[in-house]
Amino acid sequence: MTFVHESGHLICGFACGGTLTSADLLPWHLPYSFFEPDPHPLVTLWGGPILGVLIPLAIAFALRTNWMWFIANFCLLANGSYLAAAWVSGDRYLDTPKLLEHGAHPFSIAIYCLLTTGFGHVGLRRQCLFVLTSNPAKDSTGSPERNMS
Repeated sequence: MTFVHESGHLICGFACGGTLTSADLLPWHLPYSFFEPDPHPLVTLWGGPILGVLIPLAIAFALRTNWMWFIANFCLLANGSYLAAAWVSGDRYLDTPKLLEHGAHPFSIAIYCLLTTGFGHVGLRRQCLFVLTSNPAKDSTGSPERNMS
């Protein structure tokens, strides 16, 4: 989740002509990226949470497997929860305070948090129930699972 989220910041930062000054994507670190100058900081900042959910969702739609839907729903829930928690914490290095600092409307952040945490919670719960109630012998046949309900 954090790799895809931070990759979204990197993709959008580069796409907007930003100059990367520092980044860390190692899995055992808190990932970050800094662009200076960053001609369009709102695009760079929104790139993390938006691509952080769209990329896993696109892969889940393409693969149509339960394990990928589990990951995609986790990414939805995690990205929305992260922006909400960052808003509450107010830590100036986290995405939400930076979004607000650069002019993002609080309503847009609230809508993002509500949609991603709402859909992510429902989807992740559904996938957890499927995994916990499925028959392992039946599911280990190697055929792709098609249940997305």
